[in-house]
Amino acid sequence: MGRSSTPGEGTRPRVRHAGQLGWDDGLYEDAPEKGPDSGASGGRTAPADSGHRRRGSKRRGKKGKRRVLRWVAAVLALFILGGAGAGYLYYQHLNGNIKKADLTLGDKKMADHKANAAGQTPLNILLLGSDARNSKENQKLGGAKNTFGAPPLADVQMLLHLSADRSNMSVISMPRDTMLKIPKCTDPKTKHVYPATTGLAMTNETLGRGGPGCSVATWYELTGITIDHFMMIDFAGVVSMADAIGGVPVCVKGNVYSHTSAGKGSGLKLEKGTTKIKGKQALQWLRTRYGFEDGTDLGRTHAQHMYMNSMVRELRKGTKLTDPGKLMGLAEAATNALTVDKGLDTVKKLYDLAEELKKAPTKRITMTTMPNVYGTGTLKERVLPKPGDADQLFQMVRDDIPLDGKASKRKAPAAKKPTASPAEIPVTVRNGTRTDTDYPVKGRASAVKELLTGKGFTQAAIDTQNTEAAKRTGILFPTVDMEGNAQAVAKALGIPLSAVKKSPDVSGITLAVGADWREDGDYHAPSAEEKTPESARALNGDDETACMDIQPGFGF
Repeated sequence: MGRSSTPGEGTRPRVRHAGQLGWDDGLYEDAPEKGPDSGASGGRTAPADSGHRRRGSKRRGKKGKRRVLRWVAAVLALFILGGAGAGYLYYQHLNGNIKKADLTLGDKKMADHKANAAGQTPLNILLLGSDARNSKENQKLGGAKNTFGAPPLADVQMLLHLSADRSNMSVISMPRDTMLKIPKCTDPKTKHVYPATTGLAMTNETLGRGGPGCSVATWYELTGITIDHFMMIDFAGVVSMADAIGGVPVCVKGNVYSHTSAGKGSGLKLEKGTTKIKGKQALQWLRTRYGFEDGTDLGRTHAQHMYMNSMVRELRKGTKLTDPGKLMGLAEAATNALTVDKGLDTVKKLYDLAEELKKAPTKRITMTTMPNVYGTGTLKERVLPKPGDADQLFQMVRDDIPLDGKASKRKAPAAKKPTASPAEIPVTVRNGTRTDTDYPVKGRASAVKELLTGKGFTQAAIDTQNTEAAKRTGILFPTVDMEGNAQAVAKALGIPLSAVKKSPDVSGITLAVGADWREDGDYHAPSAEEKTPESARALNGDDETACMDIQPGFGF
């Protein structure tokens, strides 16, 4: 990363401009001396007759209670990588607690998933941590009074990928200090249009541009990974749900106190070794930057990975949750803390999602950080996606390649038989070779059109009106009956079938020549090695030896 490509090296503190204080930058003196009462985070005990009740024997009654306990664990699991199953808590008021928002606020519609030969498709969920100080409780927990009322920031962003065969799970964290281009987003409530940024902006600003759907649109623009759902939580939600499982073991290699002379830091204070943390202390761990590794957001991200893996292990050990009354209150708090896309707007849908997530065993969960490098000049305190390594990581997820290095069970996309000969298949060719730093290559659409014509696709034509940038060459088709013909185009040019996708944005078969095909000649698909780049700092879900390094000067 600039001076060093290895995350965690260097000691330079990160400087943030006004209004950019986030999860780890609340002023310590503004934090309460004592955390909120466990289970009281906006929760209340639901009345006994407020939901559907199961009839039957005492045996069924006990089963129902177990399901209630499991449901709370499932809500936690949804944020902490789908640990302990789900349950049967169908109280209508809980469904009403869940806040909903549009999945994406960008203009570019996400392509459909490509099913493998077994008809399976992957599942991608963007997990967001909001630093909103929009309630008294969040203001107490977050501190930083100068940010009260300011637009929220998405200071935690993690893309969770569940493989198509459900055998493994991968997570990519994007450092909060990542600089990138944010696409145009439209606030669904006010209809205010946030134009695409002309330069680079911090990724956490996406949340303030209409809501979490703008964060989704930005991730899709950067990675090309189709996102199915998002889930967002705030400070109070973290505290409430961290209490539910009774604590998560974390480890530090020395005594640590996250507190600076200027009053910044999370306030976390732990002795060397392993400690079980919950409630406010769990939130402090997740927010700590000053005191971990090099004092940057990269160290904080690594600590979050350790916490999440440990929480998954606790959930799957069958953590005891024995107080039904408290659990009902926590269920209230959990659903009040959630903001999800409209495809996850009921407890039943959350249950179904949890059932899918728990299929991946802990030993096949891999946490990573987006490979990054430090910027230069005015961006020297920020990071950028690392060329090569970041692209490789994104492509591995797009291609459903496990990040843990184990053999993939995925099957190649099913080949469909074309319904027409090449001469009868119209193809529109676009020049999408423009990049953030380079103009489009002149004549690329024409050159590719000639290649198609030479292979018998005599109805190929150029779309001169649409030169939207495409990082990767791909073929889009609008309806399923055209898939076989679209695949025929791909086969003729040597484009992998995984790059052939159904899209509502096109009216016919459309070939977008991307930035990966700027040179003349045949297309050579960039193949992702089935190995996670070392710069991604992969951490396995079963690793119980993980322990945080302490930043010099923050011991006691």
